[in-house]
Amino acid sequence: MNAGILSTGHDYPEGILTNADLEKIVETSDEWITTRTGIKQRRKAADNEYTSQFAVRASERAIEKSGLSVEDIEIIVCATTTPDQILPSTGCLIQKEIGAVNAAGMDVFAACSGFLYGITMVESMIRTGQVKHALVVGAEVLTKYVDYSDRSTCVIFGDGAGAAVLGPVEDGKGILATKIMSDGRYEEQLFAPGGGTKMGITHQAIDEKAHCFKMRGNELFKVAVRSMAGISKEMLSKAGYTVDDVKMVIPHQANQRITDAVASRLKVPDEKVYSNIAEHGNTSSASIPIALDECLESGKIVEGDLVLMTAFGGGVTWGGTLVRF
Repeated sequence: MNAGILSTGHDYPEGILTNADLEKIVETSDEWITTRTGIKQRRKAADNEYTSQFAVRASERAIEKSGLSVEDIEIIVCATTTPDQILPSTGCLIQKEIGAVNAAGMDVFAACSGFLYGITMVESMIRTGQVKHALVVGAEVLTKYVDYSDRSTCVIFGDGAGAAVLGPVEDGKGILATKIMSDGRYEEQLFAPGGGTKMGITHQAIDEKAHCFKMRGNELFKVAVRSMAGISKEMLSKAGYTVDDVKMVIPHQANQRITDAVASRLKVPDEKVYSNIAEHGNTSSASIPIALDECLESGKIVEGDLVLMTAFGGGVTWGGTLVRF
C-alpha cells in the first residue's frame, strides 16, 4: 500500500514584522537583511498567541480539503521546537482541539527538518497497515525565542503552521522515497542551550537569554548545502528519476542563499525551485508544509507532478522526500 499526501493547509499570524520594523529595534538595515537572507518580512505572533492555535487552524483546513472526517485520523505528529508547554505534547493538544477522538498525538523534535521526519514516520505506518490516515503538522512560534539584540538571528525567524493529511494512494503515486538523517556533532551550529535539564530554569539562564536561538551561520551554510543537495540526489536515484523529471523542488526556507546554492548543486532552474522566504522568513518545521500548500493552492503543483522536498535544521538534522501527486 502506497502512502501519499492527500491534502494540505496552512495558517499564520496576522502580525507582520518588516525589515523596516527591525531597523528600529536592532542595528541592521533592509539592505543588510535582504542581501544576506532574502527576507523582507516575517509573520509574528501576538503575546497572547501560541503554537497550537496556528497548528489547529492549518490542520482543520487540511482535513476539510481531504474530504475525510476528523474521526478518520488515527495519528497526529506535530513537528515543533516551540511547543505550547513541556507537557502534554502539542500533538495531544491539537488532537483535543480538532476533536480527533480516534487519534494518537505526539511531537517530533527535529527543528527545521521536523515535517519531513513526521512524513517519514507515518509513511511507513500507512504502508505497513498500522494506520490508514495520518495528520502531520509543522508549527512554530519562533519569534518568542529570538534575542532581539542579536541581529544575526532575530532577523531570520517567523511564525506559522502547515499541515498535511496522509493516506493510501494508488500505485505509481505517493511517497516514492524518503529519508531522514542527523549528526549531533554539529550541535552548537544552531542551538538554544537553556530551558532543559542540563542548564535548568534559573534566573541566570533567563538573564543570559539561554533559551534563545544561537547560530554560527558561516559554518552552518556549508553543512546545510552539502546535506540538502546530497540527500536530494539520493532520493532521486533511489526512485529512479533525474532532476529533469521533477516539477518542483520545495526546500526548507532557511535562507535564500542556501536555497540558491542547493539549486545550483542540483542543477535545477530557478523556475523549478519554490521560495516564499521573502514574505515568511524562516518558519522552521512549518516552512515546507506552508510552501507546499501555497504551491497546491496556486496550481504550481497539480496531479501527476513529481515534487522533491528537502530540509536541514538544528541538531543537525536533514531529510529528503520525493512525492508523486
